[in-house]
Formats: sequence, structure tokens, C-alpha cells
Amino acid sequence: MISREEILNKTREVIYESAPELEGMDLTEATVINTDTGIDSMGFTLIICRLEAAFNVRIPGRQWQKLSTLGDVVSAIEKRLPKN
Repeated sequence: MISREEILNKTREVIYESAPELEGMDLTEATVINTDTGIDSMGFTLIICRLEAAFNVRIPGRQWQKLSTLGDVVSAIEKRLPKN
């Protein structure tokens, strides 16, 4: 089973790949994705699609709309990963 820390690290990796201008920015679980990073809704949608592919999970759109911090995103992914 993948740890929360591994999910967080992979999520950061996907964000940096999707928004290279954020490289080097310290993204913590408390980081508010759209305000602290300046990522717009289109950029966030791209990141979500890439995260769903990276973790092989599907998170409904209405759920994504409620996510604001990096920690919220990690929790949403964590809940949907298989519990082996």
C-alpha cells in the first residue's frame, strides 16, 4: 500500500510537471492550490487529469470542486486507492 507521504510526493511531482513555473516552490499540505500557486481553473483541471492517470483513480468533478489545499487533494486520492 502506498503511504500518504508517497502520494504527497507524487502529487507534487505531477504539479511541477504541469506547472513548471512552480518548480522550487515549497508545496505543503496546507498550500491552497489556486491562490497560493496562482494556478487557474484550466491548469487545475489539467493537474487533476494527470493525477487521476498517475494514481489510476477517478474522483468525481463535484468532489474536485471542494478541494482547496494540497492536503485535500492527497486525502481524496488516498481514499480512492485500493486498500491492499
